[in-house]
Amino acid sequence: MGGRRQWLGRNEDRAGGPFQILLLLLAITGGHSLEIRADAEVRAFVGEAVTLRCWFKTFFPVTEKLTVDWTYRPLTGGSLEPVFHYQADAYPAKQGTFRDRVSWAGDVARQDASITILNPTTDDNGTFTCAVKNPPDVEHNIPNTVLTVTQRGTTFQLTSAGLLSLLVFLPSAVVVTLLLVRMGKKSGLLKGRKKKASYKKSSIEVPDEKQMKKNHTDLKTKYHLKAIMTSSSHFALTGLH
Repeated sequence: MGGRRQWLGRNEDRAGGPFQILLLLLAITGGHSLEIRADAEVRAFVGEAVTLRCWFKTFFPVTEKLTVDWTYRPLTGGSLEPVFHYQADAYPAKQGTFRDRVSWAGDVARQDASITILNPTTDDNGTFTCAVKNPPDVEHNIPNTVLTVTQRGTTFQLTSAGLLSLLVFLPSAVVVTLLLVRMGKKSGLLKGRKKKASYKKSSIEVPDEKQMKKNHTDLKTKYHLKAIMTSSSHFALTGLH
């Protein structure tokens, strides 16, 4: 009986605990049990607080040993600068570029390791890195977040919704404009025809002033010619008598 217990004990030692089995499987497959995600790009305005999001996923229970570290590298390059450290409590940077300007915005119980940068400036533009370790789960990917800070009103961002609206509105505006131009041409042509017909009708029924003067002159000329001819006939008859 004692030998059987010793044999079972040796088998349990060989099998190990569930965590050891999981670690063994991860080592064999080369995978990471700790996965970290962060926004690839974040835009902010000078003087307006901005939050850098970071989430993690771990298969191990979250304990007080879990650590979160944020680092920063300027756009101009250079060495990494510590920005924020968390382990059971928040430890913002007390020196450097972000001295007293970083606050904890995460919740490790919800697997959130986000931070907020207060009063950002254009000098803060650069790349931020979020690193999370939850022993024994320490192997993970390293996501980067590029922060771009600008003055409000100096940039124009064309969102997907804005681009879609533009693509829908622009062709519609062109079609409406063409229809209006076509309708305007038809309307002008109809007005021209009506005006021409009206002009012809009025020229027949009501002569213009120049035509009336000409007709009056012709009548006076005919009257004078008739008077002269009458006088000539009268003198001729008188001479015969």
